[in-house]
Amino acid sequence: MVSGTALRGAGAVVGAAGEAAPLRVLIDGVQTGLVPVWDRGIGYGDGLFETVLIRNGAPCQWSRHLARLALGCGRLGIPVPSARCLEGEARPLIEGLDAGVLKVLITRGTGGRGYRPPAQPQPRRALLVYPLPVWPPDCYTRGLSVRYCLTRASENRSLAGIKHLNRLDNVLARAEWTDPEIAEGLMLRDDGQVVGGTMSNLFLWTGTTLDTPLLDRAGIAGTVRALTLELAAGLGIACRERDLRPADLNAARGLFLTNALIGVWPVRRLDGRDYDPGLLPWGLLKAVAQAAQTAEWPTP
Repeated sequence: MVSGTALRGAGAVVGAAGEAAPLRVLIDGVQTGLVPVWDRGIGYGDGLFETVLIRNGAPCQWSRHLARLALGCGRLGIPVPSARCLEGEARPLIEGLDAGVLKVLITRGTGGRGYRPPAQPQPRRALLVYPLPVWPPDCYTRGLSVRYCLTRASENRSLAGIKHLNRLDNVLARAEWTDPEIAEGLMLRDDGQVVGGTMSNLFLWTGTTLDTPLLDRAGIAGTVRALTLELAAGLGIACRERDLRPADLNAARGLFLTNALIGVWPVRRLDGRDYDPGLLPWGLLKAVAQAAQTAEWPTP
């Protein structure tokens, strides 16, 4: 078992997180990194994945990740592995780790050549443990720089919101910059509406209202995005999911990004426009950051 200290020491900086190799891999319950090249996840991107933060040997927001995985499997017609199965395989992989990343990947399994899926698919499960990326310690208070991407987000209402394996849009968008000062890139649809970051969801603060892009045509409905909307409503903050354009972001008092690993990132600068992170609703941001790191296993 890899120690938590080893995980912390193996972290990467902003812009290099993708270079870290997995520390442990489990394929269909077996400790191996081998997958048949005719797996439909490789040939067609036929599957889904979840990226889960690990704290103190347990997954954070586990129930939300399982719920989104089940939703995505239902949308794609892939039999969803049971929560008991996934928990049973994940526990020995992550117990004892102070911090890390658990990637849960589900494909439709093996199949013959051609797009037609097998009538009775046998899904493949892959669980991978990675080091937790290391970000600048002041990024949560000082804020980070963000840019717009030229690569547009593909639109498909059947796939919008779920975390399917077809992520080439995000790959190409993230390849657009190497400047370590740029932490994230925002992607637009072809009609100019903002979808969100290459790896994150976007929130806009007007001073009284919290806005986030409507994800009915593109993008991923993140687990921390849902958490943010719930906590904001509980604090009496009005929330809206709506179409947003760059002009709306320019007029905002503040912006912040969310995902399962970063929790909350305030934005300090976006393509020449400066923002004051101090104007954001910090009561909400702190609540989201804390809740996003809440580790949980289901009650036996």
